[in-house]
Amino acid sequence: MRRSLFPALIILTSYCYAQNPKEPVRVTDMLKIKSITGINLSKDGHHAVFTVTSVEPDGDSKWDYKYLNQVWMVNTDGSSSPRQLTTKEGSSQAAWSPDGKQIAFVRLADGKPQIFLLSLEGGEATQLTKFKYGAGTPKWSPNGKKILFSSNIPLKDLLKDSVLNPNHAVPSWSYEQPGFEKNEQLTTPRAIANPDGSMDEIRAYLENDVIDKKAKVVDKLNFQDETDVNAEMSFNHFFITSADGTGKTMELTKGFYRFNFADFTPDGKQIILSGDIDSLQHPDRSLESEIFLVNADGSDLKKILGEEGKNFNSPQVSPSGKWLSFQYGNTSFVSISTLSIMPLHGSANDKVDIPFDRAKGNFVWSNDEKYLYFSAQSNGGQPIYRVDMSTRKVEQLSDYNSGIVSFDVLGSNLVFVKTEVADPFDVYLADANAKHEKRISDFNHSWAQTKNLSFPEKRNFTNSKGMTVEYWIMKPINFEQGKKYPLLLEIHGGPSAMWGPGETSMWHEYQFFCSKGYGVVYCNPRGSSGYGLDFLRANINDWGSGPTSDVLSDGWADTSKLIVTGGSYAGYLVAWIIAHDHRFKAACSQRGVYDLATFFGEGNAWRLVPNYFGGYPWEPATKEILERESPITYVQNITTPYIIFHGENDRRTGTTQGEMLYRSLKVLGRPVEYVRHPGATHEITRSGNNRQRIDQMLRTYEFFERWIKWKSF
Repeated sequence: MRRSLFPALIILTSYCYAQNPKEPVRVTDMLKIKSITGINLSKDGHHAVFTVTSVEPDGDSKWDYKYLNQVWMVNTDGSSSPRQLTTKEGSSQAAWSPDGKQIAFVRLADGKPQIFLLSLEGGEATQLTKFKYGAGTPKWSPNGKKILFSSNIPLKDLLKDSVLNPNHAVPSWSYEQPGFEKNEQLTTPRAIANPDGSMDEIRAYLENDVIDKKAKVVDKLNFQDETDVNAEMSFNHFFITSADGTGKTMELTKGFYRFNFADFTPDGKQIILSGDIDSLQHPDRSLESEIFLVNADGSDLKKILGEEGKNFNSPQVSPSGKWLSFQYGNTSFVSISTLSIMPLHGSANDKVDIPFDRAKGNFVWSNDEKYLYFSAQSNGGQPIYRVDMSTRKVEQLSDYNSGIVSFDVLGSNLVFVKTEVADPFDVYLADANAKHEKRISDFNHSWAQTKNLSFPEKRNFTNSKGMTVEYWIMKPINFEQGKKYPLLLEIHGGPSAMWGPGETSMWHEYQFFCSKGYGVVYCNPRGSSGYGLDFLRANINDWGSGPTSDVLSDGWADTSKLIVTGGSYAGYLVAWIIAHDHRFKAACSQRGVYDLATFFGEGNAWRLVPNYFGGYPWEPATKEILERESPITYVQNITTPYIIFHGENDRRTGTTQGEMLYRSLKVLGRPVEYVRHPGATHEITRSGNNRQRIDQMLRTYEFFERWIKWKSF
């Protein structure tokens, strides 16, 4: 059979939409969307707290906006509307006390995150911690007397901190500053700065230049963060403090290692941890993670799971303290971790693996320990699943047409945040089987119902590898059968991302273009997550031609009205496509990668190169693959009108990528425009400056309109 993935004119066999009095989605509607995260239930299950992020005017400017985070609470019986608990900016990470009478949450104080307590019986929030390095992720002890929290401590501070490092120890691994042995530069007493003095005095002078930000000296392997070159190292550690504010804060973890998770066991006597303390490698080179148990007083740290070349993560202790669930896998980026269960005080030989070929997260035990709940991206949605502990079988509880952003379960109550086409974010209640669903908030529902929305139609086809590729078609609003419309092909990044009706970040962009009279098509080509390990790895050594064949087809009708856009890896794929195919009237790449060898040096996601292409740019075999798979190699073939976006502070892919592609096309005399957004990072379209988010969407729309001129057709 001849397949036609994207019927270009959306003539199709569809019915004509009746004229709808609802309003179209406007670009400024992105400012109305309130996102919801971090939902969790009180110990009696009667209430839930969560964080709401809204967009509000910023200062006196009519065009500038800022994000505000606030903590909200809702009764789970639906008897009343949610109410806002906090009023000052930046409140998040709410956690219930065991008695349900107060919450701990995080808010900025004097420029650092600190933990505050709020009584639900009335009164203002009080600041609990004044930790000089900041405090976050609060967890209550089971008896409510202690709070566990995390803090990120810079190496330069850890070296000289008399409490956290009283013996002035140095790392056991090499700091990797060339010319020094055994980290001697970290133990040498600081001399008086003098540019004309001894070598120690010169070094002290040079160190002052670093302190005063006149120079950055880089010795790290991972020297790029999301916004800048960063020469500093830091270590996440966990601490325990009294919930009543008395007593000293105790360091639970220590050393020049990073820990990423900690929580009390149900009896409060121990704490489950994950991190990496076994490696003698520099932390930038060590990708392993182990799981530990430590007494609540910080004594007797024991590793219970760990192995060279493996990552053990996501530990969750069951309510009785009998069972431990966790995930493990290799350290490759292109893999799916295995879910496993074992007795908490057992060994790795006692673990039982739970087969489920999806990337999993958000693990929650039922209080009777009959089930372990989790969510996973799959087939365009993010359903809730649960493992039946008696059969070890996985059961899907919700559908593929929505995404469960956050959830918690206790007894017969399942509370969750759901995104779907009809409603970007709201809070829902269901029973423990995810049945009898009821919406119990109205953060987005009412205004979304006033909008004329386009609902996607799901299709699929079999690709050249025999794999099923799913795709969705969204018609323009007020679609009329027989009338011709432009079609926008949207491609996702990653490359291991997944799009579908349950994906949150694209809700507004899809609806905006449909409201402007465009049809929108998107799919999950080989290499996407949500379809298992084989599908995820199907683009190894093949970022270009294979995925291209999945997002294109041979059935297009009106090549004067086809346009294509995508960001990050999808920016790469757009460039690849228009260098090999000329059917598109215009194209847009955002924050893309166009030269893989250069990307290895300038992007903080550089490990994608060895993970996907098997080596490094200086190795002959890999060099050949990188050149073959880089769109810049074929730049002379690009003739499609092209707009290229890049944030000026994007260190994930690196700004040189866009500059190289733009300059090459400009020298070739091709129709190309390059847009830089000052201060913007790789996350510009998801969590960036709202004025810049609007600018990028409108600028893309305006550029497309220059070339398709469809309204005069």
